[in-house]
Amino acid sequence: MAISIKDLDLRQAIIAKLNGVNQESLRETITDAIQSKEEKTLPGLGVLFEILWQNSSDQKQQEMLDIMVENLS
Repeated sequence: MAISIKDLDLRQAIIAKLNGVNQESLRETITDAIQSKEEKTLPGLGVLFEILWQNSSDQKQQEMLDIMVENLS
């Protein structure tokens, strides 16, 4: 049975693929995704950022925003 694109939950697929990963492996995954500069890695990084954002305090979110604004100026 073929899976259609509309049935694919990309977020859940990325989370499932990274489930149980250790810090070193996650760091390598993030570093490789950034260094490759491939468009196909952006959804995975986006999911990781979404998890980070949702699980950060207001203070940590503000720190992230400060860093982004500073580096986008």
